[in-house]
This record gives sequence, C-alpha cells and structure tokens, in this order.
Amino acid sequence: MSATSAPVSENTRDLEEGKMAKTGNSQEVLKYFSLVCLTLQNALLILVMRYVRTRTGDMFMATTAVILSEVLKFSSCLLLILFQEGSLKRFLQRLHEDIFQQPLDCLKVSVPSFIYTLQNNLLYVAVSNLDAATFQVTYQLKILTTAIFSVFMLKKQLSKLQWIALLILFVGVSIVQMQPTADKKDAKEEKVTTEQNPVKGLIAVIISCVMSGFAGVYFEKILKGTNQSVWLRNVQLGMLGSVIGVITMLIKDGESVKEKGFFFGYDGVVMFLVCLQSFGGLLVAVVVKYADNILKGFATSAAIVISCIASIYFFKFQLSIQFVVGASFVMLAVYIYSRFVPAPPKGSQSA
Repeated sequence: MSATSAPVSENTRDLEEGKMAKTGNSQEVLKYFSLVCLTLQNALLILVMRYVRTRTGDMFMATTAVILSEVLKFSSCLLLILFQEGSLKRFLQRLHEDIFQQPLDCLKVSVPSFIYTLQNNLLYVAVSNLDAATFQVTYQLKILTTAIFSVFMLKKQLSKLQWIALLILFVGVSIVQMQPTADKKDAKEEKVTTEQNPVKGLIAVIISCVMSGFAGVYFEKILKGTNQSVWLRNVQLGMLGSVIGVITMLIKDGESVKEKGFFFGYDGVVMFLVCLQSFGGLLVAVVVKYADNILKGFATSAAIVISCIASIYFFKFQLSIQFVVGASFVMLAVYIYSRFVPAPPKGSQSA
C-alpha cells in the first residue's frame, strides 16, 4: 500500500502543478491581450469619433449614439451574467433578486449613470472642437480629478511621487493647450466641415474630466459596499443610462429625430464607433481584473502616441514644440502615477 501511494501522490501533484501553470499562462495571455485591446480602443475611439464629426455628408446626432452605446453595453453584460449563471432560470432569479427587489440600490447607481450619460455627450462636443491628439492628451486630466475625488471620498492615500506626477500632468496639459492654433489653411487641409471652437472644446473636456472623476470614484464606492458583480452593476448603469439618454435626446434633438429619424447619418463607421464606446468600459473592467496600474498606464501612454501619429497622417495634424513637450510630460506623469502606488496599510491585505 505504502509503496504504491507515493507515485500516485506525485502524479497528482504533477497534475495540479500542470493545471496551475496552464491557468497562469492563460491569465498572462489574457492580461496582455486585454491591454493591447484597451490601447487600440483608447486610440481608435478618439480617432474615429473625430473623423465622423468632421467628415462631409449627413451628420448623425450624438445623443442617439450615446443611447445605442448604453443599450449595447448592458445587453453584453446580460449575456455575460447568463453565461456565468449557466441557466435561464438562475439568470432571471439573479436579476429579480438584485435589481427588481432592490429599487433603492438601483437609485444609488442612477447618480453615476446620469453623470456618465452627460459625459459621453460632452465628449462628442469636445472632439468636434479639438483635434484628436490634443483631445487625447487633455483628457488625461481625468487622472487628476479621479485622484482628488479618491482622496476626499474614499480616504485614499497618495504617495509623494504620485502628487508630483499629478503636478507634472497638469503642467503637461497646460503646455499642450498653449500650442499655436491651426490657421485656416490647416483647417482646409483637414477638411473640417463643422465650425471649430477650441475654447468650447477645452471647457467640454474639463467638465468631462470632472464628471469622469466623480462618477468613477462614486461607482467604486458602490462596488466596495455591496456584493453585486461588476457586470451586474454595468447592467444597472446601462439600463438607467439608456433611459437618461432618451430623455437627453428628446430635450436636445427631439424635433430632429422626429423629422429625420433616429438613425439619420448612420453608416458602418458610426456603428463601429458605437461599439468602440460601448466595449471600452468592459475592457477596463477586464484590465483591472487581470493587469495592474503600471500596465494600464503604459496602455494610456501608447494610446497617446498612436493618436498623435495617426493624426499627422489622417488629419494633417502638425506637431509643435509645445505639443511634444506637453505630451511627453503627460506620458511621464501617467507612468509615475501608475508606478509608485503606495503599499496598502498592514492588515488590509485580506480585504
């Protein structure tokens, strides 16, 4: 008995180690695959959004695109929950228990949902008035607003280097905004068909960053205070966001929708943009689960570089010394902020 038990236990151990190795390898692949996808999504979203808002032809209504993005987001999350539950009965039971039987809980989620919907509408205003590269760099101010709200709302502690990184970030964005504006000749080369207002675009970006910071921290606080999964919370966000988006559409573009139709100006590129915007939030959730802040910061910096290069070739964007210096500051700040995260206090590891 004892002579044969040793080989059996060794075989079992080898099998377990093999399974753990395969699991580790699959997670590594998923981690870097999700980061590549997030980098491309961050870069493509702004580039495609800029393209569809400045090209010739019929212009779609941004409020309708926001609604479709929210519908696609919560529909995808519903499918993920159905896959996790394994059966339609358990799926419906989960929705009934966690959504329909908890109206007050859904009311909490309505706050970030309302803010995210308005923010997504503001992004279209910003991209319509700022070139893609400038917008991509300026939008990183959301790191600053998120950090500030995290300190006050979640009592998070930032390291000294992170505070320095936030200062560098602010300086970098300020330098980018100080770059000389393109003249009328450059505007014609880019074939911009809508009137550009850089000040309006800058205000829209700043308000979007403030909204993004507050909503993100508020949503994080909700997630930490309950047992619901991220996917279920995204279902709540998407459903409420769709309703709020419809109200926003009726207020802003109600007459135009009645006259021209909901899908006026839509084509394959616009639908591709809707998918990019919808799946961006889901990609972030995957990256947060399988990657870390350092790699996420790298993805952000890579997206800035891709946006700048693509803007030069597709939108005739002209690099200035101010832009190069400012963008370099922003990418350095993103790296420092992600790299030097303070260690959690003792006793909090288990939490």
